[in-house]
Amino acid sequence: MEMLQYFIVDAFTDRPFGGNPAGVVLLEGDAFPEEELMLHIAAELRYSETAFVRRHSESEYTVRYFTPAAEVELCGHATMATFALLHQMHLAEGECLCHTLAGDLRIEAGEKVLMQMAAPRIVKTISDITPIYHALGLDGYRPELPVQMAYAGLADIMIPVANVATLNSLQPDMEAISALTREHDTVSFHLFALTGDGYTAHVRDFAPLYGVPEESATGTANAALTHYLASNKVIPPHGDFTFLQGEAMHRPSVVATRLDRDGTLYVGGTAYPLASGELRIEN
Repeated sequence: MEMLQYFIVDAFTDRPFGGNPAGVVLLEGDAFPEEELMLHIAAELRYSETAFVRRHSESEYTVRYFTPAAEVELCGHATMATFALLHQMHLAEGECLCHTLAGDLRIEAGEKVLMQMAAPRIVKTISDITPIYHALGLDGYRPELPVQMAYAGLADIMIPVANVATLNSLQPDMEAISALTREHDTVSFHLFALTGDGYTAHVRDFAPLYGVPEESATGTANAALTHYLASNKVIPPHGDFTFLQGEAMHRPSVVATRLDRDGTLYVGGTAYPLASGELRIEN
């Protein structure tokens, strides 16, 4: 019988039952379990993502990410959860190298975790936005900003919404969103409303195709949104930004991003390890 140690960690918060929970499984040895087993574990834990972590040294790790339905290349909040946990267990300190399917990332592990994202880019502009807004119940809405797919490790569709009240009252058609994300080969609908309340934007994220109807905090998508906003000259080309997510789920999360002058993009925040246990796997 194989025993695997797992943790439940709330990311992008400093208190229990806030932020975005992720599963973290710490592995021993030189190999990952079979993909089917990791998928079963992610489905059993039932969080939007579960990170499987191999530790090579005090500063080098490989992490793979599974939703309840599939493996994904990168997950921001699960990475935050992982390195906050490793720091609190005295297994990671300072600058670390994290190998992922989306590329190698630099991580600053400390009381606050900062994660370098994959090189961001605008993948495409979506000209036919009618089906997208129809799926959100916003027929006829024509935003001033473009609807674009942006990438910072994962590809997400950036969708402007008129205001926070509209954003938080939406009851979208998840089947339609699943079909559209499959059609555009993307992970999620990432909706945002601009405000003047101290946050760069309020956001919601829907990824039902991957078994995640809504997430309370998404690091990769908010990093992509930072690049999108800078590309469309909504925010300065460099600086520190904050996004409030999870309000409609009653799990408010604060996601911090930093865009350096050279275009390097980071996502940051805190995390709270909530629970731990052992998985008993029959060989």
